[in-house]
Amino acid sequence: MLADARVQKLIMELKNWPGPILSSHRSAQQFYHKLAFLADIGVQSDDEGVQEIIDRIMQYHDNQGIPQLPMSIPESYGGSGKETYAWALCDAPTILYALGKMGYTGDSMPNAVNFLAKKCRANGWGCEVSSELGSWHGPGKKSDACPYANLLMLKLLLLYSQKFKPEILSAAQELLRLWENSRTEHPYIFYMGNDFRKLKLPFIWYDIIHVVEVLSQIREIHADRRFQEMIKIIYNKETPSGDFISESVYKTWNEWDFGQKKQPSEWLGFIITRIRARLSDNHDINK
Repeated sequence: MLADARVQKLIMELKNWPGPILSSHRSAQQFYHKLAFLADIGVQSDDEGVQEIIDRIMQYHDNQGIPQLPMSIPESYGGSGKETYAWALCDAPTILYALGKMGYTGDSMPNAVNFLAKKCRANGWGCEVSSELGSWHGPGKKSDACPYANLLMLKLLLLYSQKFKPEILSAAQELLRLWENSRTEHPYIFYMGNDFRKLKLPFIWYDIIHVVEVLSQIREIHADRRFQEMIKIIYNKETPSGDFISESVYKTWNEWDFGQKKQPSEWLGFIITRIRARLSDNHDINK
């Protein structure tokens, strides 16, 4: 795997961390999304070239040890329009997840994870940002739970599931509640309509395969009717030959089998097979 030219290309690119100034968390070109993909396919912190990337990441962090990225929030969106190093729950959990998944155990990791975990409310996480961004927050009520922040924090805390069980269950229930009320509630302008339901990789934004991938790791909600509804939407997209084909793609990832919509994607098929395996010994979702 490490000899694959595409993997080597990503590792070489990430040595130039932090990459482009962050202006959109949805951009598939952001380095932290590429870092998370490397973690997802099994790249480890002691693999050749990876420690150099981690060293660069840890050059920029706040007093809590939370990695920071160069950001520029336009004045029209409530920011200053100036570049500053900061973090938000749209990015920091993904970086910490990738580092943890890769086996990185730096001294600042436990404090950073604990600090973000403590931001959990009764309905999970809202839009939280570092002090450098002042009172800025995304387009929604500050009391609303942010669907994307909940998803990313769930993903991070599931690496340490026994320690953060209450927070995990709280956030999972909020995601299920948002699904149940998807026609009427759209906090922070996150919709769960047709685009949400399209199969799309890698795990970057708020979409059905990303949400189900994370929720499937929580046994307590496997039998939940709302979770089953999402699962069945995915299963119903299976082709007669037992494959799955991407329905939406990121052009940045067109070198990968999930970066096109004509042929089955082995990576997408693997992700769904793994989800099925997590469910098979706990609840038969097809019944």
